[in-house]
Amino acid sequence: MELFDLIIIGGGPAGYVAAERAGAKGLKVVLFEKKSLGGVCLNEGCIPTKTLLYSAKTYENALHGNLYGVFGDNIRYDFSAMMSRKNKVVRKLVAGVKGKMKQNNVTVVAGEAFIKGRGGDGVEVECAGNSYKAANLLICTGSEAFIPPIPGVRESGDILLTSREILELKEQPESLIVIGGGVIGMEFASFFNSLGSKVTIVEMLPEILGGLDLEISGLLRSHYTKKGVDFNLNAKVVKIDGNRVVFEKYGKTETVEGDKILMSVGRRPVTAGFGLENLGVELFKGGIRVDEKMRTNVPGVFAAGDVTGFSLLAHTASREGEVVVNNLTGKKDMMRYNAIPGVVYTNPEVAGVGETEESAKAKGIRYKVLKLPMAYAGRFVAENEGGSGLCKVIVGEKYGEVIGVHMIGNPSSEIIYGACIAIEQEMTVEQLQEVIFPHPTVSEIFKEAVNCK
Repeated sequence: MELFDLIIIGGGPAGYVAAERAGAKGLKVVLFEKKSLGGVCLNEGCIPTKTLLYSAKTYENALHGNLYGVFGDNIRYDFSAMMSRKNKVVRKLVAGVKGKMKQNNVTVVAGEAFIKGRGGDGVEVECAGNSYKAANLLICTGSEAFIPPIPGVRESGDILLTSREILELKEQPESLIVIGGGVIGMEFASFFNSLGSKVTIVEMLPEILGGLDLEISGLLRSHYTKKGVDFNLNAKVVKIDGNRVVFEKYGKTETVEGDKILMSVGRRPVTAGFGLENLGVELFKGGIRVDEKMRTNVPGVFAAGDVTGFSLLAHTASREGEVVVNNLTGKKDMMRYNAIPGVVYTNPEVAGVGETEESAKAKGIRYKVLKLPMAYAGRFVAENEGGSGLCKVIVGEKYGEVIGVHMIGNPSSEIIYGACIAIEQEMTVEQLQEVIFPHPTVSEIFKEAVNCK
């Protein structure tokens, strides 16, 4: 039996980042991954979807090049070429993760790990007939697409897709029904709408992008309504009949048909199938319960990433993995969730961090709102002909500290980090007003917003 300092189950953003950091700090690490390194994010989520969305954005930019004095004939796209490039990007990045593991002396085992139990000298894990033991175990088994028990789901065959299958399509569907108007649903809606597919969204809540700022979500929905996407809000799906989705909306039953149906109503932690029950780890709301140091109730056993069921984002997972390794190697560290950014890579992009107006009200936080159209930034006007957007800053009423920032407009994803820093450092409006932003950049909108009365 081979002995290690740390066993990691799952090679996604939490697992491979933790393995890299631990290996770099001299720990003997073994990482188990049953599929491909990089996890859902790299292979079935973040990276492939953003690669496709960039292809769609490039196509849209070419179509509207005349707005910028650029003209071209026979602008077209190749769906299969887009998919091939997506696969190439994924392969390249997976190879990069493999390289990092090798560079930091991490033992990578391709296969399904099974936890045998914990004794006085550590945790024992088995894979393909071989046994491994370590003083510490980090569980990073991630999440999987949730498919609700809607009548007709099992009989829908290859018409019904999750975020995994839709990335393997060989042909573009002429029409697509998206069940769930969250981040995943909206990003795929954006991609296929840009390519000309007829997209219909069926969402049970009163607004898309639940949890994001309602004003920003409404602006994005209005934008895509103008682009031809049909939205059915407050709509509960009651049946799937082949290529038809039946839903109830305001007491009435309606039906919509599509060539393909995307089920994107959320994800759930993977806690079964790898022997977790042999540890006696405590669960909470479907995930593994952890404290601020990512420790479970079992000594020497940690969990990070989607398996905790708390913040199902790749960047959260990576930071959680770092927290585990820091504490194992003598650096005091703890996880904070007050400044975790969320991004929707539609066109235009949406990004937000910290409190929304809705969450601040729910918590009884007294606040004020500072906001400006993105057009106040000269760079935005120069690069977004006819485009609109908004930057919204939520400020604590008593001290004037930034507690939330929410944006719609390109490239929100690339400038939201500044708001994350401001919230982390509890910066006030006065302090931000003294920071020099580069000109001309769209990021200046952040400073312009906190300067407005």
